[in-house]
This record gives sequence, structure tokens and C-alpha cells, in this order.
Amino acid sequence: MSEHASPPALVNETGAASILGLSVKTLRRWRWAGKPDLPFHKIGSAVRYDLADLTSFIEAGRRVSTSDPGPEAVQP
Repeated sequence: MSEHASPPALVNETGAASILGLSVKTLRRWRWAGKPDLPFHKIGSAVRYDLADLTSFIEAGRRVSTSDPGPEAVQP
């Protein structure tokens, strides 16, 4: 019996926009511009977002204050 990895949990762009608190238009603009770093899947003409990628994107934006540069900032 072969083991198969479970498929990723995917949501459409309306669902992704709702989760992120953004408009679908913003997600479309981000995809067109290639930023920010938010991966998506094209399945035929359908656009889908992986829930794990959305969670990672949200976590990457976590800050403790408005002056917090985040984990990607280079410390001197």
C-alpha cells in the first residue's frame, strides 16, 4: 500500500482575501506585480491559495511595535 501525501487545503481568491482582510482586487494586483511574497496556484484558469501559505504570510507580518522591523531586518 503506497502512502500519499494529503493535498494542500486550497481556497479561492475570495476566500484568501477574506482571510487576509483584503479585497480581491488587491490580491489580483499583488499577483500581477509579483509582490509581496505570497505564493498561489494556477489550476487551469482558477487561482487558488494554500492555507498554509496564507498562515505563513500572516505570521511574517507579526510585529510587537510600529518600530519593529521584523525578522527579515538585518541587525548591525
